[in-house]
Amino acid sequence: MRRNLRALISALLLTTALTTASYAGEIWVSNEKDNTISVIDDTSFKVTRTLEVGERPRGITFSNDHSVVYLCASDSDTVQVIDPDTGKILYDLPSGEDPEQFILHPDNKHLYIANEDDAITTVVDVESRKVIAQIDVGIEPEGMAASPDGKYVITTSETTNMAHWIDTKTQEIIANTLVDQRPRHAEFTQDGSELWVSAEIGGTISVFNVEDQTEKAKINFEIKGIHPDRIQPVGFEMTKDGKYVFVALGPANHIAVVNRATYEVEKYLLVGRRVWHMAFNGDESLLFTTNGISGDVTVIDVAKLEPIKTIKVGRFPWGAAWRPTN
Repeated sequence: MRRNLRALISALLLTTALTTASYAGEIWVSNEKDNTISVIDDTSFKVTRTLEVGERPRGITFSNDHSVVYLCASDSDTVQVIDPDTGKILYDLPSGEDPEQFILHPDNKHLYIANEDDAITTVVDVESRKVIAQIDVGIEPEGMAASPDGKYVITTSETTNMAHWIDTKTQEIIANTLVDQRPRHAEFTQDGSELWVSAEIGGTISVFNVEDQTEKAKINFEIKGIHPDRIQPVGFEMTKDGKYVFVALGPANHIAVVNRATYEVEKYLLVGRRVWHMAFNGDESLLFTTNGISGDVTVIDVAKLEPIKTIKVGRFPWGAAWRPTN
């Protein structure tokens, strides 16, 4: 009996260790004013590397297999491709002028890039390293999203106040939907049924039904003691279980925790100054937020819905992305 119990305990401990190890990883943070990337160990919460990159780095994402990282070096007018193991810049991709945000299509082959100065979305084949399309969109495009099935890519235009629906087969816009003032970020739900778009100056998130592009809900935010003009939703992330959406509220210095099913705000979490974007760790137990003005990253315990740590990084941290390290 004791031998069996010891064997069971050993197996449980080994399973726990393997599970924990399988989610060990790094958070990569682009520092807009320093022209660097801070690499944070997601277990020790320490910056392990600082990498020099192109001018004004903002959007950042990994390939599906995490073998390379793509970075929008906005003032260098390029997308840089980086080896995450060595930190070496491998080569540049054509991107159009002033790339700010992008999305990697689920096929892992095509990058859709918002070119803020030119009012276009540039489509780059990452294998041939060539531009295959440039799509006219609204003024000051920024937010980018791809539907899980790869059928649609969304570009939001800040000045036109629209979400543009791009058919990825034809590379043409098939619908334009109005949102509130200055849309900044867009995400599809995991099942692909909804599109969420944040409006920075409008102070809202609009939720659209993907099937017919109609608006089905609008989420408002209100924090006691903070003027409405300072509550500016920008980046947000959804949990894979469909329970929560975490919304960065910019100069309000808070994250809103939204119930995805009811569209109601359940809680506000105080973080650093001018919170912009965020990334989960591998098992979504932790959320890392980029706080531009305070130059740091806040770590949030997702189960407890509480901030637990502040990590100093470079000046004006902007984007964030996670990768496994084992």
